[in-house]
Amino acid sequence: MAKLLYRIGFWSAQNRLKVLLGGLIVLLAVSGLAISAGANFNQETTIPGLQSQKTLERMNEEFPGAQDDHGKTQIVLKSDGDQGLNDANVQKQIETQLQSLKKDPLVASIDTPYENHSMTADGTIGYANVNYAVPGAEVPQSSKDLADQAAKTLRASNIQAELTGSGYKPEMEIGGATEGVGVIIALVILTFAFGSFLTGILPIVTAAAGLGVGVMLIMYGSNYLDVPTFAISQSSMVGLAVGIDYALLIISRYRQELGKGHDRTEAIAIANGTAGSSVLFAGVTVIIALLGLSVVGVPFLAMMGIAGAVCVLLAVLTAITIVPALLQLMGKRIKPKKTSRRQNQRAERGNLWGRLVTGRPWLTVLAGVVLLGAIALPFADMQTGLPDDSQQSTEKTERRAYDLLTEGYGAGSHGPLVILADTKEGEAGAADLDKAMKDIAAYPNVSSVSPAMPGASGKTYLFTVTPTTGPNDPATIELVKYIRSQVPQVEAQDHVTFNVTGSTAVNIDITQKLNQALPQFCLIIVGLAFVLLTVVFRSLLVPIKAVLGFILSLAATLGFATFVIQQGHFQNLFGFHNQSPILNFLPIILVGILFGLAMDYEVFLVSRMREAFKHTGDAKKSVLIGMRDSGGVVTAAGLIMVSVFTGFMMAEDPMIKVMGFALTFGIFFDAFIVRLFIVPGVMSLLGKSAWYLPKWLDRLLPNLDVEGEEIAKIVEEKYEKAS
Repeated sequence: MAKLLYRIGFWSAQNRLKVLLGGLIVLLAVSGLAISAGANFNQETTIPGLQSQKTLERMNEEFPGAQDDHGKTQIVLKSDGDQGLNDANVQKQIETQLQSLKKDPLVASIDTPYENHSMTADGTIGYANVNYAVPGAEVPQSSKDLADQAAKTLRASNIQAELTGSGYKPEMEIGGATEGVGVIIALVILTFAFGSFLTGILPIVTAAAGLGVGVMLIMYGSNYLDVPTFAISQSSMVGLAVGIDYALLIISRYRQELGKGHDRTEAIAIANGTAGSSVLFAGVTVIIALLGLSVVGVPFLAMMGIAGAVCVLLAVLTAITIVPALLQLMGKRIKPKKTSRRQNQRAERGNLWGRLVTGRPWLTVLAGVVLLGAIALPFADMQTGLPDDSQQSTEKTERRAYDLLTEGYGAGSHGPLVILADTKEGEAGAADLDKAMKDIAAYPNVSSVSPAMPGASGKTYLFTVTPTTGPNDPATIELVKYIRSQVPQVEAQDHVTFNVTGSTAVNIDITQKLNQALPQFCLIIVGLAFVLLTVVFRSLLVPIKAVLGFILSLAATLGFATFVIQQGHFQNLFGFHNQSPILNFLPIILVGILFGLAMDYEVFLVSRMREAFKHTGDAKKSVLIGMRDSGGVVTAAGLIMVSVFTGFMMAEDPMIKVMGFALTFGIFFDAFIVRLFIVPGVMSLLGKSAWYLPKWLDRLLPNLDVEGEEIAKIVEEKYEKAS
């Protein structure tokens, strides 16, 4: 592998203009293809085969009009005047503004609060529904602007008007201002690490190019595959971060090789063969982990994994082809790494941090494990679910609409349960259903039960049950379980069969399915990590240590997310606006992404230790050399990833914010506590036994040559021929 990458690096450097022109043509061609086709992302997160999903499909067959796919903007209104919304002047102003919306050709109909009987008993709160002739995702900004203007006019008349609904939901931004902040911070870190702005900007340029191709491919693929909307942001997070890190690693090694006296083309080829091998292995590990999401049996997660894998693959290909070409093009503008006599003396002793860690390994390992263990404690109480508008800032009209609806109709109004009931035909069946519905109304945590609507068959009825608690409240989950548990008894007594569906029940079932799949996925990932690392490091104990470190950083990440997001500590500091359950697919996504990135750092750091051990045979000295040569790269790479993910954490969309938050602290814990604190301590304690591998197993395993031994032979042969 190292020999092949050496040759690719050499060829790319010699054919730099062809490589760069080819890369530009690919970017432009893919961009043109994607822009001409447009994007068609899937707005839903469903899992086929769930009980609630099957019931929903059957409900749509029995009640074709029950599932309306058209966009709707709900205008929630409140007036605290003497007559409330019933005041003649208030009513006139509301109806005037609602009528103004009819000039929008996409508006199919408008239900006023005076027609839909939505006003509360005291007449202070009600809502109007603006129904569009197109799906919510296709409602243009011009229609949203008209609704905004009507709401502003009503507010000027002391009538609170807030907007929500599928027809008003803002489009998810890709590459917004907050993400740009993260990239700028990364540029500062790179400039400081390389001592040059020009060198520092190279990893960002190459990462952006690779990500651009990846994003365009995902956009184009969304026309043929069910790609969820948030997959593009998740893929951008990972693709941008690893793209910068991979380029950083190759450029750092290139500067080291220049410092050893190699000419530029040779230094590029060596860097591509050695650091490029680590990049390729690390990238393949991330790709396998992301593609592993498909084994969970959740289609939208599988598509998220595929989308992320595409961006990581492009990051790897860009790093091992475009980066060498750019390095050759830059020529003398990129300087070799400077080393003074004092720095060389320090290099012989190892760096200060390495000496501290290896000098007191028991203390550093114990301190790191105790710290992360304490952070992980809240993980035991983690609850998962889906975010809603209650997690938005109160400056957002969607959040104020949510609060008004809660005030007027209760928290349960945001997630009514839809019940599909089967009974006998005729009056006898209707009487049985009526009795069963009265029993349901008496269940714990039930606020109200709507009248039943008969279906075309005459045997199936549809009605809703409104809980007293919100969709993500544990009491609502218990109510769904309780209704389902009572089905056999109701069927025996009243001859009625119930099936629970609706968005709340579907989300509850999805969450349960994801929670059940998490342990299986973790086992697959842990097994994969052990096998891959055994092959790369030719060791049994190093992979075990790496896996345990990953599990520790994962537990700490989920524990800290629970502490902040669910339990509500330090929410203002991190930009969260309300307590909420952890995003239901976050743990699985986090396992896939964090595993891959954690193995990146493991490879960057420990492969250098192994290379040094093979040359010196001194276990402690190899740890010091690894910390000296790769510790700075891991530090810079970790800071860059934290910066990029922090930019996404600052986003307004709750899903993107939560993913950015978890990845930010996941990388922080893994890179700076596990890899730079615990790993060198454990390696010092293990000594030479860290590199033990039975001879029979060594013969069976393929040799990937991540350290680049074959390259050393090639370079040596070249110098012998030249001399």
